[in-house]
Amino acid sequence: MTRQSGGAQPYDPLRLCVYATVALLAWLLGPWAVLGFAALGFAGYWRARRAGLSRSKCFLRDTRLVLAYLGLIGLAALAAIVAGLL
Repeated sequence: MTRQSGGAQPYDPLRLCVYATVALLAWLLGPWAVLGFAALGFAGYWRARRAGLSRSKCFLRDTRLVLAYLGLIGLAALAAIVAGLL
């Protein structure tokens, strides 16, 4: 890796790699992956809210909205799993 003049590091688009990996897992594992990621996110935001976080960097900003969003995603995934079993 070469460094730019002035010692500044080039931008590392790590988030894009993470998003692609999450999308791949969701594609491969279907609603089970969606349910898992929703549950993981919900648990993380629940813990953060209990610790005092009320504003998030998430697009929705309010942690209550984020929790509702993740809860709905989890319910939709669960419905897809149940529908697939019928």
